[in-house]
Amino acid sequence: CAAMAKRRGELAAAGTKVSLNDLLLRALALTLVDHPDVNAQFTGEEVLRFPHADVCVAVATDGGLTTPIVRAADTKDVAKIAAEVADLAERARASRLTREEITGGTFTLSNLGMFGVDRFDAIINPPQVAILAVGAAADRAVVRDGQLVAARTMTLELSCDHRVVDGAVGGRFLAALRQRLETGEL
Repeated sequence: CAAMAKRRGELAAAGTKVSLNDLLLRALALTLVDHPDVNAQFTGEEVLRFPHADVCVAVATDGGLTTPIVRAADTKDVAKIAAEVADLAERARASRLTREEITGGTFTLSNLGMFGVDRFDAIINPPQVAILAVGAAADRAVVRDGQLVAARTMTLELSCDHRVVDGAVGGRFLAALRQRLETGEL
């Protein structure tokens, strides 16, 4: 979380307000295009892989969960992603999304961190083959260089359809995402 917090601070200093979720979505989208087996849909007969990451963002509404899509999120900078997510979330809560805005995503990001949830298992939205569950960013005890220190961390949990994404593929994807987040390649 340190690299994400640093990047968020830099953007804020430049006048651009983004959330940790916006930064995570950007890193996720970039990682998805590098891992096409995870950026996919399973029709029951074939696996469809996509050149761009159309990331669904879970939004809680009075009518239940809605997952509007940030199309080609891998091609957008974090400021554009932040603006688009804010617009989609506002329109989701007002029940003003079009069918196209909620149909056809290649992957879903579900973040319950803002509710203080540390970790949870997310359910895959078919025909997608995976979903990322994100827990709260919080200070936790970690060991660095043999010393116990406090560090801000968050839990990322990947649910996979093992007909397409087995544990090794999912593990490589999570390792790549973790590296991107820890090095600030956003």
